[in-house]
Amino acid sequence: MQAVILAGGFGTRISEESHLKPKPMIEIGSRPILWHIMKIYAHHGITDFVICLGYRGHMIKEYFANYVMHSSDMTVDARTGEITFHGSVAEPWRITLIDTGENSMTGGRLKRAKPWLGQTFCMTYGDGVSDIDITAEIAFHRAHGKLATIAAVTPPGRYGALEITASGQVERFIEKPPGDEGRINGGFFVLEREVLDRIEGDPTPFEGDPLEGLARDGELQAWRHPGFWHAMDTLRDRNHLEKLWAGGAAPWKIWS
Repeated sequence: MQAVILAGGFGTRISEESHLKPKPMIEIGSRPILWHIMKIYAHHGITDFVICLGYRGHMIKEYFANYVMHSSDMTVDARTGEITFHGSVAEPWRITLIDTGENSMTGGRLKRAKPWLGQTFCMTYGDGVSDIDITAEIAFHRAHGKLATIAAVTPPGRYGALEITASGQVERFIEKPPGDEGRINGGFFVLEREVLDRIEGDPTPFEGDPLEGLARDGELQAWRHPGFWHAMDTLRDRNHLEKLWAGGAAPWKIWS
């Protein structure tokens, strides 16, 4: 099983940081959010990644090209140039990094990954974390036999809520409650290879005709995730996730 991660967007809504680096490289707890997403999949035994690059993709390539070096003690023989690594704690991941075009849409990026993909694979975006049970979602996907499974999540509340009586008295204030139970696309998919045939090319958003067509044809099933989910769309989101991580209360940290 492989996990495709779309990591090529411009991240315009978090431009305070994305003007310097691709959005998936923005750090939470001194690690790129991309690393956190990969750790979620690796916890469920998925360690073969296909990362679709675009905007400033060279920075993601450089990060992983130097990953072992940055995760290890090392001895450098200055005379010969030989480098010996000691006690590496780098994860046993296989990572394929492909350039999918700076201006490609999400569907276009996914279609460009086709040569590297098997029959059934996972796919997600490079900016959302969750404590989703990937193993259970894959089992659900295999059981229903359709072409696609989408994680349906309840978005986090953005504002405090008031419970008000008819006379106008505030009986209760709830700090940032969950959404109104409406489910949204949580960005964690399990897909069959045939889905790629529904994508015309680079200008195609995956969330447009491909997903709408799958739903219309009865080939899209929803995996209802009841737990934590949060996308990093803005600097406020990033700061919230950083606060959770720094406080040791990051719900998406499901690994040891």
